[in-house]
Amino acid sequence: MIARVIGALLLAAVALPAARPAAGTTPQAPTTDLPESTFLSRIRRLTVEGRRAGEGYWSSDGRKLVFQSEREPGNPFYQIYVLDFTTGETKRISPGYGKTTCAFFRPGSDQILFSSTHLDPRSRELQAEELAFRESGQERRYAWDYDPMMDIFVYSESTGELTRLTTEEGYDAEASYSPDGEWIVFSSTRNAYNRELSAEERKLLEVDPAYFGDLFIMRADGSDVRQLTDEPGYDGGPFFMQNGDIVWRRFDESGLIADVWTMKPDGSNKRRITDFGAMSWAPYEHPSGEYFFFSSNKYGFENFEIFIVDARGEKEPVRVTTSPGFDGLPVPSPDGRRLAFTSTRGGGSGSAGQIFLADWNHEAALAALAAAPPRVPHSQKQ
Repeated sequence: MIARVIGALLLAAVALPAARPAAGTTPQAPTTDLPESTFLSRIRRLTVEGRRAGEGYWSSDGRKLVFQSEREPGNPFYQIYVLDFTTGETKRISPGYGKTTCAFFRPGSDQILFSSTHLDPRSRELQAEELAFRESGQERRYAWDYDPMMDIFVYSESTGELTRLTTEEGYDAEASYSPDGEWIVFSSTRNAYNRELSAEERKLLEVDPAYFGDLFIMRADGSDVRQLTDEPGYDGGPFFMQNGDIVWRRFDESGLIADVWTMKPDGSNKRRITDFGAMSWAPYEHPSGEYFFFSSNKYGFENFEIFIVDARGEKEPVRVTTSPGFDGLPVPSPDGRRLAFTSTRGGGSGSAGQIFLADWNHEAALAALAAAPPRVPHSQKQ
């Protein structure tokens, strides 16, 4: 997930663990002049502890949220936590060491999916190296590394048992369940490690491992793995829709532009939903099935905002947030009346992001989408 990494935030320009900044994007004229309050009300910060937090996903009953956060002493990397809205308690469900990302509840079950590198023998060594770098006073932009030791695991809340689902070398992450809980869709760079690469591909793997990201589907127990995409560029951040189809975001070969796509769970009928000429990613369907949320830096490199777009991609997207900095990784509650998202508004923790919660106006969203003009291909807007 990257997401739904996703997942992860850049310190200067925030992006999904499975996303990269769109260098060279220029601010565009807004698609709508509607104020943020048209769609969002009672905005409140949900996470406080730790340096940063993000990618909050709901349980099917809306009573819990699973998310990633940097807050463990001695570990500068993300770990996975569950917030119980009924009790107000937060607990860690990941091992506490290594890197983690992209958690997701399994419908009708006590299981939670996430990816982790904790089986890497160098996990604690890498943690120490990162802590030493931060303590040195040096600075660098935060970036996701597509760690080839990242594998998908499932955690049982009732037993505490952690089961490994993927064993292939390569980055296996950004995983989510189908509505019936029987299938998992995920992104993987395994095809960069299971064959002999050309000299050009080896160089590309060093500088841009995300390029090799493709989408795969497997059964909930990790069996029957099938590849869904094989086009050049990074496919990631996939989620199942209510009807069993899949929505995800695809980067072009340059890695600078991304758009929202949908397809059947067998990889057929691929359909482009946005053509925004920017980095548009982190798509998630509203429970009504009538539109998608997504994030985009349409208004400039460091200004990610949340948008909505009709389910068939026939209209121009409508802008939802207007706050400076980063607003992204939007995920609606199961009843469609609340929105969890990651934001740097209010400063977050330093310049990093935290999870916010808001009431969502579904009726206003439908009205805005109905009034939106037909989509015009980006090539015709130049």
